[in-house]
Amino acid sequence: MNIIAIYVIAAIAEIGGCFAFWTWLRLGRSPWWGLVGAMSLVVFGLILTRSEVAFAGRAYAAYGGVYIAASLLWLFVVERVVPDRWDIIGAGICLVGAGLILWGPRSLIQ
Repeated sequence: MNIIAIYVIAAIAEIGGCFAFWTWLRLGRSPWWGLVGAMSLVVFGLILTRSEVAFAGRAYAAYGGVYIAASLLWLFVVERVVPDRWDIIGAGICLVGAGLILWGPRSLIQ
C-alpha cells in the first residue's frame, strides 16, 4: 500500500477515534462511543506501522502534516464548519513539510 493511502486511512481512524471519545465525554453520549473510539485508535496504530519509512519518528513526523490537513477536512465535512484562510494556509504549509520529510534528499549516512 502506498504511503499516501496509509496516511489517509490512518488519519480517518485516528480522527474518528478521537471524535468518538469527544462525543462520549464532551457531548454526553453513550459509553459505547468510547469503545468505538478505542477500536478505531487501535486500527490507527496498526495502519500507521504499515508505512515503508525507515524510521518510526520520521513516519510519525510526516504523518503529522497529513493529520492536520485531515482534521480540517473533518471540521468541514463532519462538523460543518468552514475552515478559514489561515487554516488552509497552515495546512498547506504542514503538507509541504510532510512532503519534505518523506521525500527530501537524504545523505547516505543516517
